[in-house]
Amino acid sequence: MYSIIVVPPAADRAGGKQIKVATGERLPFGRAVTDGGLALDHAGVPRIAGEISAHRRFWLLDNLSNDQTYVVENPEGAGEHIKVAPGRVETPVPFEFARVVLPSAGDLLAFDVWAPCHAYRTADRRGLPGAATVPAFALDRTKRYFAVLAALCEPRLRGEPHAPLPAVEELVERLRPSWPSVTRSAVYWNIDYLAVKLRLRPGPDDADRPRRANGKKQSLVSLALRFDLVREDDLVVLGPSRSEVVR
Repeated sequence: MYSIIVVPPAADRAGGKQIKVATGERLPFGRAVTDGGLALDHAGVPRIAGEISAHRRFWLLDNLSNDQTYVVENPEGAGEHIKVAPGRVETPVPFEFARVVLPSAGDLLAFDVWAPCHAYRTADRRGLPGAATVPAFALDRTKRYFAVLAALCEPRLRGEPHAPLPAVEELVERLRPSWPSVTRSAVYWNIDYLAVKLRLRPGPDDADRPRRANGKKQSLVSLALRFDLVREDDLVVLGPSRSEVVR
């Protein structure tokens, strides 16, 4: 049974085939790799660049480069990634869908790895003594503050992990379909409310209101995306975007 599928770089996909790797098998990759591996035809890729090992629902990455750090991105994780230092071996990669990025003489060469769907379980807590656990983040998805948080996170959840955060004016326009009476003051108030509700502290550079708001926005989005407080499915609270209405 195959555990993972490796997809060649975009430039090679027309002629290259997907490579299936079974649990316990290893797949070398690099410029000098031939049969049985992933050949990366780029002068900036080491002749022996690394290896991938399949292990049931996850996989391991060996960085066999002497001086280049590799990055493994989660394209569905709004900027989530791990770094693999030169020479590090058996780095576990937990993403279902991952993109391995290799710095290559001024370029960024990437190939994809598809792993099996994650498995989940929960413990049976019926009959256990003591009070129920207090929620880590008590957010009501029907409230307007959550719509403001979703609008802040939307650009990065839409597949642009390094997108700049929307300005307050942009937030007002984005929220208008589901909140016709929205104003700049209302958005500022909800940002302040979220910062208090999620127990965020102002930074040392928060000297005036615009910088305060920007610092709070950065902190809110970072926290929300790190702990999955807002997911792509939650963007439905915003209503259709302008581009979706045009289509």
